[in-house]
Amino acid sequence: MMSFPAVPPRPRQIAAPIRAVRRWAPTLVSITLDKPQDFSFTPGHYVRLGVPDDAGGETVWRAYSIVSSPDAAELEFLITLIPDGALTGRLAAMQPGDTLMLETAALGFFLADQLSPGKHLWMLATGTGLGPYIAMLRHPALLAGYSRLILAHSVRHADELAYADELRQLAADAPDRFNYLPIVTRETVPGCLQGRIPALLADGTLAAKVRLPFDPAESRVMVCGNPDFTAAMRAFLNERGFLPCRRGLAGSMLFEKYW
Repeated sequence: MMSFPAVPPRPRQIAAPIRAVRRWAPTLVSITLDKPQDFSFTPGHYVRLGVPDDAGGETVWRAYSIVSSPDAAELEFLITLIPDGALTGRLAAMQPGDTLMLETAALGFFLADQLSPGKHLWMLATGTGLGPYIAMLRHPALLAGYSRLILAHSVRHADELAYADELRQLAADAPDRFNYLPIVTRETVPGCLQGRIPALLADGTLAAKVRLPFDPAESRVMVCGNPDFTAAMRAFLNERGFLPCRRGLAGSMLFEKYW
């Protein structure tokens, strides 16, 4: 009987070189890493990134959604830099050629196939909650079952509208299928709505903007953002009759929970 050499297990953590850093705003960056061989994920998954603490002790880890497509040769992340943050405080000074620690298992349940079939997919985000939607939109086959895709992204200031040019181009290329709704809460910006997403849904502004009903019969909703936003959206959607996704049971609303 022929014997074959054992395949060594993939390491749980590796050092990943930084390929590129894009600075959107003083406290907002996209960081691109070399993707490890055989690394796989589904858009909506997250991984944990780590750096040693300043004292050279244990590595500090944080979870970030993957922004890049599964077909890309790199892993991209959208990150808010917190000046005194244990991890992002150090990330702020990093440049291409530096390395981060990367856990090689992609995790999470913020996946489009958790939702029951529907006609319209509403992707609602605040801040870096935009990240998983970029990965989904960069992998078009994933959302092919929807006739309309609506992405509403709310930020405080206009320079925090990461990937806006990419999203506007996508909307221009497919105006009958994709709507991009940038929202800025602390500035008045031409071409952007102003207000908070739950309020803009409650008063009908977003539905009127895209000329679509917002109801659980046809709409499916994904929500990713800060805790106050997700709590407000959960209450609003419950009142409107949307159903949560549960283990083994598809629903009409889905929330990212790792925030």
